[in-house]
Amino acid sequence: MQERFRGLREAGELGIIGYITAGDPSLDATLKFVLALAQAGADVIELGVPFSDPLADGPTIQRASERALKSGTTLASVIELVGRIRKASQVPLVLFSYYNPILQMGLEKFANATETAGADGVLATDLTAEESDDYRRILAAHHLDTIFLGAPTSTDERLAKIAACSSGFLYLISRTAVTGAKDALPDDLPALLRRARAATRLPIAVGFGISLPGHVSVLGGLADAAVVGSALVAEIEKATKTGPSGSAIDAAGSALAEKVRSLKEAARHGLSRREVAP
Repeated sequence: MQERFRGLREAGELGIIGYITAGDPSLDATLKFVLALAQAGADVIELGVPFSDPLADGPTIQRASERALKSGTTLASVIELVGRIRKASQVPLVLFSYYNPILQMGLEKFANATETAGADGVLATDLTAEESDDYRRILAAHHLDTIFLGAPTSTDERLAKIAACSSGFLYLISRTAVTGAKDALPDDLPALLRRARAATRLPIAVGFGISLPGHVSVLGGLADAAVVGSALVAEIEKATKTGPSGSAIDAAGSALAEKVRSLKEAARHGLSRREVAP
């Protein structure tokens, strides 16, 4: 993952991180979706682990989690999926999970299985930096990056703490709300990014509300990557609304690839950090 961000920085190009919920509508479908996203140019892919009480997620991803849980998806099966993906692609993979399933599996067992499968990092969305000592120590021993969330409400001191606990990249939430595609980025986002940049030399990714090529064009001058989640999950939901048939899965994969291609095109032709930032 570090090599991917290094290449993007040398090119002066914003990275695109795609998020999808694993197991929606099935793990076999998710495998096809990940490969479609990677082939379309996604720089990193986050695999969401479905959870019964996804407090940080908006309705689009909540529905995806419900569908994935109904299909029998578990943390263990998502880790197994990572191994299947690794047989076909080396795209950087991040497991995006609430902390409870990780604790239930056991930190050491989780870290060992995740490393063996070939994941690059983990984001435990509801784990605070202050409570993460054992988690970070064990994951680091298994060569897994630990990614934490910074928010608009984070003080400079708090951002520094979160950044110090992070590796791989720092994930900045663009707004104090649940996930979901939005029409416009918050006016105070540039100020938040400047504060985060002062706190860390890690790559900075911005998520929550990113959905349009115009968002990517603007972020290219400020961040290192844009995280696109709900907009991709919505494409899967739309294509499979009448059922997860083979043709519906193919249509969803095509829609995901087209979405990422349009965002990558905006990233290549939008602002560069070289133009507006040191």
